[in-house]
This record gives sequence, C-alpha cells and structure tokens, in this order.
Amino acid sequence: MKIAMLHGPRDLRIDEVELDTENLGEHDVWVQTEISALKIGTDRGNYEGAEHVPGAPQQSPRWVGDSNLGIVKGVGNAVTRLKVGDRVVSRKFHQSEYMAPESGPENLVKVPGNVASEDAVWSHLYALSYHCYQKAMFVPGEYVAVVGLGVLGLGAVAVGSQIGARVIGLGNSPVRLEMGRKMGAQACFMSDDSDLQSKLGEFTGGIGVDLVILTANPWPAFRAALETVRDNGRVAIVSLLGRGEEQLDFNPLPMNLFYIKGISLIAVSNEAGYLYSHGENRFGGGRQCEFVLSMMDEGRIKPSGLITHRFPYGRMKEAYEMAYSREKNMLGVIFDWRE
Repeated sequence: MKIAMLHGPRDLRIDEVELDTENLGEHDVWVQTEISALKIGTDRGNYEGAEHVPGAPQQSPRWVGDSNLGIVKGVGNAVTRLKVGDRVVSRKFHQSEYMAPESGPENLVKVPGNVASEDAVWSHLYALSYHCYQKAMFVPGEYVAVVGLGVLGLGAVAVGSQIGARVIGLGNSPVRLEMGRKMGAQACFMSDDSDLQSKLGEFTGGIGVDLVILTANPWPAFRAALETVRDNGRVAIVSLLGRGEEQLDFNPLPMNLFYIKGISLIAVSNEAGYLYSHGENRFGGGRQCEFVLSMMDEGRIKPSGLITHRFPYGRMKEAYEMAYSREKNMLGVIFDWRE
C-alpha cells in the first residue's frame, strides 16, 4: 500500500506500507482508492508545520488528508451496509487502499450511482459546511455571509443556497468571488471593500447579516466577520483561528464589535443541538454526508465545478507546494490513485 506521509515541515513522501487484505475482520471493509481530495487550508497548515490541531497526530511522520473515494474490494462476514463493487467516501487519508470498520470514525458512506466520483469525494467536507448551519441553528430565509471562499467556504455557499439561505460571499480575490457566484451566492463582495457595509445594508434591505460563517484562519478575516454580522447576530467559526499567524497584538473581542453588538460566537465542532429526541445523534454517523450526497444525486450541488487541478498521486508534493505558496487560482485539487 502507498500512503502520503509528512516526515516534517514540507517533507512529504509517498511511503510503502504493508496491508494485510487476506484476513479481514468480520466488520472490516477493504477499499481501493480511486481519488482523494486536498483540503487546502487545514492540510496546508499541517504541511508547513503550523500548530497542531486537536485529534491530529502530534508527531512526524504523520498522515495527511481526509477526503477519500474508492471501490469496495472485500468485506467481512458481519458487514451489512456495503458490498464488493460499491463506491464509498470516507475520511481516510491520502493512500492507495485501506481497511476500516463498516461503522467507525472513518464514516464510510455509500455513493449513489448517479453521483460522479469527482463530486462525491468532497461530500464529507461539504457535510462540514452543512454542519456550520446546523450548529448555528440556521433558519431558512436568513441572510448568511460566508467569509473565506476556499473549498470549505464555497461548500457553505453551495449548501446554503439549497437550504433557504440568502447567501453573500466575502473573499479577497475576484477569482474566488466569481466562483462564489457559480456556487450559488446571491451576492459577492471583496472583504476589504471600503463601501462594504452600505452594500450589505442594501442587499439585506437594512436587516443586516444574521449569520456569518467564518472559514478563513487569519485574524483580519475574524475582524471582518465581527464587523459584518448585525447586532444580536451569530458568527459560526469553522476555521482554525490564528493558525500559522503571528501572535495577536490587538484585542480579538473589542467592546464595540462583541459586547455592545451582543453577538454570539459559535465553534463549529462536536454535535449540533437538535430539538426533537431521536435516541441518538440524529445527524451523526455519516448522516450529514448522506444528505449532501442526496443533493448531489438530485443535481442541486456540484462540487466538481471547484476543481482547478488534477494530479497523479506521485505529484502530490507539487500540489502541496502550490498550496504553500498561496496560489489564488488553486481551489479544488484531486489526486488520482489509479495505476
């Protein structure tokens, strides 16, 4: 088996590792990867040696990536949801094949037959975009501004436009604004536009932005989110604030933008609240991913429209170096593991 391993900052290699596919456990699923996707923001931070993320490996060498699509090649005797030949998406790493339990943290989810692989590979990431709305208790009809138009932010734009949000994209590049419109934003503005507040007021009819979804790590993006949201509004933070940034030299919660405005800051992590008991997490266990895949199956969202680069897995380091250089024309990146 081939697997991408980070041996230190900017030291990414494709390693060979033994994988025993002859002795599957009764709940195991053996998957052969077709493609995996690069989650630019988080993976770039890992690649350049930024501070660790909770739940990620603390030492090198360590794996990278968490968006994998492959074909089931074998199943254990107790596996019931999947069969040989099914396509599945999972949160496994950049690797040529793997084994994982049918029900586990990897969240193996079957891909509907009509969904293209280059769309489906993004479904777990889009599920996180959807989680931003759930965690913030979104109400259809609200004005939602997405700050940061990378793949995750554009996912929030696409999903929001399909669940009743009036979506505004805020980015720092005309290329990203154009992609925001393509993904379904009703309006897109540069985040440093000197006339931004009046434009937001005009678009929202004076109501203001009810919810800001912050997907960008830099502190200026955080300040833009505080400035953008209306009084008593919410900011859902799915970014890793300050990761890779210089230490703060300012108050991140100034009185005029936090206390006086009475806003709520929401960390998009762990489970979302739910009003009606289901005996378990109603949207856990891959159900958010299933919902996103259903929207793809119905033709309502098409993440492959974000793809700007395709690489064979052997050129993965080249892609990571491009991400490290912050190339603005780089959005969706696919690695092909088929030989």
